[in-house]
Amino acid sequence: MNTEELRGKIDKALSQWTIEVKLCRQEEEDLEQAEQRMNAADEALLIAQEVAQQIQEQAQIQITSVVNRALQTVFDEPYTFKIRFDQKRGRTEASLVFERNGIILDDPLTEAGGGVVDVAAFALRLSSILLTRPVLRKVMILDEPFKNLSAEYHSRIRSLLITLSKELGVQIVLVTHIQALKIGKIYDLTNNLENARE
Repeated sequence: MNTEELRGKIDKALSQWTIEVKLCRQEEEDLEQAEQRMNAADEALLIAQEVAQQIQEQAQIQITSVVNRALQTVFDEPYTFKIRFDQKRGRTEASLVFERNGIILDDPLTEAGGGVVDVAAFALRLSSILLTRPVLRKVMILDEPFKNLSAEYHSRIRSLLITLSKELGVQIVLVTHIQALKIGKIYDLTNNLENARE
């Protein structure tokens, strides 16, 4: 091989090496930018998680206070209501927990009774209306929400409905057959239906 051929091969190799060095530098820059974006995304995720946790805590306080107030108003030996948040597979899952005398109820419907669940469900619905953003008109339309509540608690739930309606500015439209809960403006549709059948 003569000198010119050798120089040609060397020039070709140097040219290829220069291209490879430039590509390598570009890939290093791309990698550095990707790492910066990944770090920024990780920081954003941490901020979002902190904000979500704060919102969850605030919502939990508001929800549990309404539900516990309702339970304490209606029942002599009240149940305590809690929301437990668990992190699973990068997501937050909420569990609704009833407790009485320090014992967590596995099946509130069976262990506490339908009346307790009815009162808690009412309070949860009310809480969801209060937490809605933007604020909506505070109206609850309920069909037999306390059908499982024992008659001995009807006057207490009546007082609770009146108090919460006034305090929170919530209009409650209630379909019920329970005489004690017929308060405010009453529309008796059973008479109208009987008249319509005649």
